[in-house]
Amino acid sequence: MAILSSFKHKFFSAFREIFVHHHGSLEFRAKIFALVIASFENKMDDNKEFFKIVKEYGLELYKDEHRAHLLTITTQELVKKVYDNNGLDIDILITNIQKELKIVPRYAKKIDVDALRPLLSFTQDPELLSYQENILEFLENLKNETIKTQQNKIEKSEENIVSKYTSR
Repeated sequence: MAILSSFKHKFFSAFREIFVHHHGSLEFRAKIFALVIASFENKMDDNKEFFKIVKEYGLELYKDEHRAHLLTITTQELVKKVYDNNGLDIDILITNIQKELKIVPRYAKKIDVDALRPLLSFTQDPELLSYQENILEFLENLKNETIKTQQNKIEKSEENIVSKYTSR
């Protein structure tokens, strides 16, 4: 059974864009979680608790075990890339998040700082906690600024999504 699960995970990871409905939205949320988790600076031994929080959030949000699992796996993959220094670091994650918001401003509504806050409860170091709080403040400001300046684009985009799925 474990082999089948591993195969399924690798298969979906490779073809996520094809098989996962709204994969861009899910990946954006994973980047937000990965940004905060990766700030723990290579605490791979502690991260099971981090990913429990991600999974619980996914279950609450999606009401779907499979999709919550995909959010968790995608977040794990991103964090591992940062920890392994595999072409991704916190600065690149921030840049990617900012670029995605310019392309798809409605993703700003997917930034849920309250969902990220429980991750900070694992922080013992006051300097690290301050850094992580700055990340949350940055995300909140980015969300608010994007919603404020891109409101027309967001509304038009949401109208297109609603009309695309309701006009059938």
